[in-house]
Amino acid sequence: MQTLSTPHSDRSARVTDAAIDQFDGTIRRRRTRSVCVGDVTIGGGNPVVVQSMINEDTLDIDGSVAAIRRLHEIGCEIVRVTVPSLAHAKALAAIREKLIATYSPVPLVADVHHNGMKIALEVAKHVDKVRINPGLYLFEKPKSGREEYTSAEFEDIGAQIRSTLEPLIVALRDRGKAMRIGVNHGSLAERMLFTYGDTPEGMVESALEFIRICESLDYHNLVISLKASRVPVMLAAYRLMVKRMDELGMDYPLHLGVTEAGDGEYGRIKSTAGIATLLAEGIGDTLRVSLTEAPEKEIPVCYGILQALGLRKTMVEYVACPSCGRTLFNLEEVLHQVRSATQHLTGLDIAVMGCIVNGPGEMADADYGYVGKQPGYISLYRGKEEILKVPEAQGVEALIELIKSDGRWHDPE
Repeated sequence: MQTLSTPHSDRSARVTDAAIDQFDGTIRRRRTRSVCVGDVTIGGGNPVVVQSMINEDTLDIDGSVAAIRRLHEIGCEIVRVTVPSLAHAKALAAIREKLIATYSPVPLVADVHHNGMKIALEVAKHVDKVRINPGLYLFEKPKSGREEYTSAEFEDIGAQIRSTLEPLIVALRDRGKAMRIGVNHGSLAERMLFTYGDTPEGMVESALEFIRICESLDYHNLVISLKASRVPVMLAAYRLMVKRMDELGMDYPLHLGVTEAGDGEYGRIKSTAGIATLLAEGIGDTLRVSLTEAPEKEIPVCYGILQALGLRKTMVEYVACPSCGRTLFNLEEVLHQVRSATQHLTGLDIAVMGCIVNGPGEMADADYGYVGKQPGYISLYRGKEEILKVPEAQGVEALIELIKSDGRWHDPE
């Protein structure tokens, strides 16, 4: 047995040779129950589901339908809409009818916050899942000078929550629809803050309170999320939630996200840091990358995360060296040419390597390789086998012909 010590740490990881031998490059996902949202299934070993949310006012029927369709057409599998009023809830009936008549019955989620009962009961008729925020579902009026919540006060509010939540649970249960219990770090209920502090523990206990109410009514079509804008808080909350669910025998799927991640490069990095870390640990069944940009910009990031972790194969995987003094061609330019010619394909691994030193070894798992072996020429590989050598100017065209000869090419739409 080997012992791998972490520098400057009392902790060490023990890795057996057998464990190393058994690793096959795939992530072992946490086992969860299946929860159906329209014709999409979350959890139960199904592929991680991609979600987003439209920006349009739900009262704008045509605008909402168009926005939902745009997202769905580029790979968003479940679309969420905001429902701040009873009028918005009723508008969802028209949105669903128009989607079915003009496009497809896209799985829809309604986001319900304040004054939850009336809105949620109406919207449950028209969508496939209702998302509620435990911190906002029942308004708790702050008490001036409060230093703590007594057990009696805590239980009294819990009873009020149950009375308002029960009709929605029954409606969703009887219709075979789903609920997301979506806790946000920034909107924890006051009594949770007083009892547990502004902590991941408070987030977890908030979710568990609602889960227990659902379970008491024999309702289990639940998806759980514990989002925060700070990645360390988000990671701690999800990990603690998994620990508590394991202790309690719960197997609900988890919706991952870093809320209010911002925009641009940093928003993408921040989202990836939180979501990908948990997915790599086997945690997570559906995700949304929340960017302060057009919702369509979120979908490529979602699929990029899943592709990088080997959880979904929706595009070409490009393997390319960073370039060095041994590189025999303009690697950045050639990679761009190869990507432009092949990025419409799916399920392929293509390696673009600048020299022979690392090329064959680093690209051993690729379907096709494009390697600079001598100045002015390109060697093309199928797997580990060199197939032909062509002048550099003919390299991309020859790669396309090789893919075509294997029956793995289709023209871009």
